[in-house]
Amino acid sequence: MVISQFTVYGCLKKGNRPSFNRAANSEYARTLYEQFTAALERELGCSVATGSFGADMAIEVHNDGPVTLILDSEQREF
Repeated sequence: MVISQFTVYGCLKKGNRPSFNRAANSEYARTLYEQFTAALERELGCSVATGSFGADMAIEVHNDGPVTLILDSEQREF
């Protein structure tokens, strides 16, 4: 099952609270979600269950990660 989650691009340039101003917009994120699901179905050779993109969903899952946070101390312009 592929479940959409918001993708966070958080900039910590100005302190400890991340800014999400440069995160992908929902239309682009939906396109990536659909492309990923289609590629997974092609690779597996079967249909893949999905959640509803952008919906408030409640699921039961047992997961221990992963979460990746990249903190870059160099000041960069993107």
